Amino acid sequence: MDDKLRPRIGVTLGDPAGIGPEIVVKALMDPQVFSETVPVLYGSPVVLERAMGVAGYPGVMEVLDRPEAATGKAGVLQIFPTSDITSPPPFGTVTEEGGREAGRAIVSAIDAARAGKIDGINTAPLNKEALRLGGYHYPGHTEMLTELFASQGVFTMFVTGRLHIFFLTRHHPLRNVPALLTIDSVYQGLVRCVGFLRELGFAHPTLALAALNPHGGENGLLGSEEGEVLAPAVARAITDGYPVVGPIPADAVFFQALQGRYTGVLSLYHDQGHVAAKTLDFYGTVSVTLGLPVIRTSVDHGTAFDIAGQGIADAGGQVAALTTAARLIRQRQALGRPR
Repeated sequence: MDDKLRPRIGVTLGDPAGIGPEIVVKALMDPQVFSETVPVLYGSPVVLERAMGVAGYPGVMEVLDRPEAATGKAGVLQIFPTSDITSPPPFGTVTEEGGREAGRAIVSAIDAARAGKIDGINTAPLNKEALRLGGYHYPGHTEMLTELFASQGVFTMFVTGRLHIFFLTRHHPLRNVPALLTIDSVYQGLVRCVGFLRELGFAHPTLALAALNPHGGENGLLGSEEGEVLAPAVARAITDGYPVVGPIPADAVFFQALQGRYTGVLSLYHDQGHVAAKTLDFYGTVSVTLGLPVIRTSVDHGTAFDIAGQGIADAGGQVAALTTAARLIRQRQALGRPR
């Protein structure tokens, strides 16, 4: 691929005690990643060096003095150092140092993105408890990115093969979800997600809304939310010219989208969309954060402290996260939007 088409992606190493550094290194052993991206790693060189040993990386490491100096040469891991620690924390442990390392890398990548030095961000897993111990009050990546970018209306989208799944609500107890659904909130979600699909290069998208209740509520026999909230929100969106359909029973809508009937699905709560995506491809599901100034992707799994340092972590999801980021950035660029 032409070097001008390879976006420069900042890759944070995540918690050094987890599998993040290992899967980043393993992903960069896949020729496809270097053919489509110019990766700039953010973290500690000593953490990266340890991960290279765990992964059996055959290439070399180069420490950058500025992220825009990255060349994307295969076989060379180029890292912009975000700390000067002399030894990494032990594998599989929740530590203040690990959280601090992960947080510093994210802040540095955000600063580079704001300055236009990188075109997108890919984040390896962090540990929420360690992040808090390290002095960062955020419950996770998304909240941290949202606040530090001063963004609003951020949405999570999962990409798994042909599936594009959005989440109207995320980290809420299931019993609280119905109260969060209003005609206006669902309408606004539909409008935002259609806009995101268009920004990502889908000229004529169709967005399906998943139902909340079994069989779409069976005309009120199994729940009233479809008739009282979801259908009116869809009708309002259609009246306003948005290509949406639904509500469609959740046990059918994801399969139909996978078959190509819909470009995306708006799920109503965390597990509704997560189960569909992860059953299809647990390791290959990519989480995309939309609504930030740049595309951000990540694997949709955690730090896996129980296997960290053993060299057995699967990097397929990390490969998918990097190549998906590159594809989405190029699609946005083709529409004349910032990378």
